[in-house]
Amino acid sequence: MSTIHRPLAFACEREWLAGIVTRPAQPLPRGVLIAVGGPQYRVGSHRQFALLANELAQQGMAVMRFDYRGMGDSTGEPTSFEHVDPDLRAAADAFFETVPELREIVIWGLCDAASAALFYAHKDTRVTGLVLLNPWIRSTGSEARAYLKHYYWQRLWSAEPWRKLLRGELDLRGSAQSLAGNVRHAIGSGGSAPAVESRPTAGPEPLGARMAEGLSLFRGRVLLILSGNDLTAQEFIDVSAASRPWRRLLAAPRVSRRTLPGATHTFSRRVWRDQVATWTAEWVRSW
Repeated sequence: MSTIHRPLAFACEREWLAGIVTRPAQPLPRGVLIAVGGPQYRVGSHRQFALLANELAQQGMAVMRFDYRGMGDSTGEPTSFEHVDPDLRAAADAFFETVPELREIVIWGLCDAASAALFYAHKDTRVTGLVLLNPWIRSTGSEARAYLKHYYWQRLWSAEPWRKLLRGELDLRGSAQSLAGNVRHAIGSGGSAPAVESRPTAGPEPLGARMAEGLSLFRGRVLLILSGNDLTAQEFIDVSAASRPWRRLLAAPRVSRRTLPGATHTFSRRVWRDQVATWTAEWVRSW
């Protein structure tokens, strides 16, 4: 199927955002808006978003990806994922204007883009579905617990740390301090845990609670995709399993769930990217 690529520039609160629409000649009435997660731009890690857009367009869907304010080719100052509602609304407006065949859209988001989509989706009736990949639900305590439960336990049974120990290359003091800091955070007594990524979690309620509230207010369908080899995904699993509101929300018939064993956070291998694209296309076309 032949596809059309159309670059866009559209306004958002006195700034200009850059985006691109990839579409077939006759698209389905349900399109996909890709929200960018983390400090990157619309192509994505290892061209993930560009490749996804091309594949979905081959399946008959119009797809839009864009840069938030202050990122990539867009103007303005960067802002956190918790404050991109205006960007998402401006992108949705431009998407509908550019592809008049659209009647509704699905927002596809990885990591903190999934969190941003949960904050926004219930405010826009045009959004009828969400694809959430490895949602960012980070707090200091949940990060520390995830490290203790998943990272350190796996390292204990890995041969490499023991080889480093025998060669005298392992920083025992630093490792012990890191472990102790995570233990203190996990039990709520302070300390310093190692940071994997730095994203704000401040707000009137914990990040996870606000994400759950967004999901409860959203009435559309949800596809949750989790990587099997990713600390962010494991943290989301642990936090949601320990929360009654999250358990109830994820058990609803409108939520579909997929897990890709061995996959990294950004689905960096071709086989993983292809599987995510297949799951996304099948799900979008299934209702």
